[in-house]
Amino acid sequence: MNYFTFGAASTLLTGWLLWHSAPPTQSTTSITATNRKPNIVIVMADQWRADAFGYAGNHDVITPNLDKLAGESINARFCVASVPVCSPSRASMLTGQHAHTHGVFYNDRPLRNEAITLAEVCKQNGYQTGFIGKWHINGGLTKNYEAGRVAPIPAERRQGFDYWRALECTHNYNDSPYYNEVNTRFVWQQYDAISQTDSAIAFMTHKRDSPFLLVLAWGPPHDPYQTAPKEYRQKYADKAIALRPNVPASDTTNARRALRGYYAHINALDDCIGRLQTALKGANLDENTIFIFTSDHGDMLYSQGELNKQKPWDESIRIPFLLKYPAGLGRKGRTLDVPMTLTDVMPTVLSMSQQPIPSSVQGRDYAALIRHPRAPKPDDAALIACIVPFHQWGYGRGGREYRGVRTARYTYVRDLKGPWLLYDNIQDPFQLTNVVNKPDLAQTQRQLEALLTRKLREADDRFLAGNVYMDTWHYPWATIDSVGNPYYK
Repeated sequence: MNYFTFGAASTLLTGWLLWHSAPPTQSTTSITATNRKPNIVIVMADQWRADAFGYAGNHDVITPNLDKLAGESINARFCVASVPVCSPSRASMLTGQHAHTHGVFYNDRPLRNEAITLAEVCKQNGYQTGFIGKWHINGGLTKNYEAGRVAPIPAERRQGFDYWRALECTHNYNDSPYYNEVNTRFVWQQYDAISQTDSAIAFMTHKRDSPFLLVLAWGPPHDPYQTAPKEYRQKYADKAIALRPNVPASDTTNARRALRGYYAHINALDDCIGRLQTALKGANLDENTIFIFTSDHGDMLYSQGELNKQKPWDESIRIPFLLKYPAGLGRKGRTLDVPMTLTDVMPTVLSMSQQPIPSSVQGRDYAALIRHPRAPKPDDAALIACIVPFHQWGYGRGGREYRGVRTARYTYVRDLKGPWLLYDNIQDPFQLTNVVNKPDLAQTQRQLEALLTRKLREADDRFLAGNVYMDTWHYPWATIDSVGNPYYK
């Protein structure tokens, strides 16, 4: 199978740092405010979990701009990352497909050219498209992936985005390179999220006669945690930090240190959100722009004694999702408690902007629920999965394949051996007690098992061992994963 092709990168000219090297405006027809399709801005952070906001009840982190945004947005409080890790989430958001369908179920593997993306659909419907920041869906088919993270991405591998200020992946936020449309290499002049926000503002406020789609993908607050600008780190240096009750006593010192740095990154990004909102209003674009803020997955940060992502606990799977669209929804903040996932973003955005939804899309169109939120029903659930555990959670480090459902109340997870986890998240919001196979919840577990079975059937997910998917897609195991791997010695 030919998943993707690489072309030689053009190096015809140096380009400018902000707008000036972008392609010229394609449309020459003026569109009036009354019939113009809405602009679309999607801001995706990396590893920002759902509880790390003032509006979510966190009194330690400073997020005034996001708190204000939440007050004007639909807040999907049970948005989850179906496969809670970087590349799968990004590919699912852009394609509206499940990870086992588009094939990016493992970091640093390629989203195939045949995939139909949000940017390609928008471009076909007259939108100018732009991408800034962390891409992370142009991986290769080799065992060693590090070189590909800093290599330029050919134009034919940009999945419909024209304006281009991107790098595959880096977490060196203070010395962060990127490439423009002709793959000239630059380095962001500041902490990269700040400079990327500058570029986003230049793109959004550029005079044009057609609507635009912009995806701005920040690297923070992903670790390393202690690298935010000094002025933000100083705010938390002596701050008392409350820990979630599911952080073991032996991890409290490390957890507080990590959270101080994590919150410093978040504080810096919150200021960037404020600048984006101010720029949209200043350019009279705020009213007719669908503005989404989300993340690719969460961060355990020592809850359950665990780190990073891929795991099925709330700190890993639950993510922020704010959607603001004054022209279509008004400016009164509301909550939506029906669970949704990043796979649902593409059909929802296309529906809200009056664009056709391709038949390849597997996600659900939430536009009607966003306009008229309702209470969740028992069978409203988000499917969660680890198709192949890898890197920090490889088999040799306790990783396992799983499938599960997150409803508004329950988390139920099965691994290849059978039922693994069950939490009543109302009675036990920090998931301190696993009640799987407990007699008093037998009926609830049966109902959740039936719900999971139905969700898997609808997703055409047979829940096989990880090596089956790796072999099907011809993916090599990275060196770190083959250590102690039960399938490949």
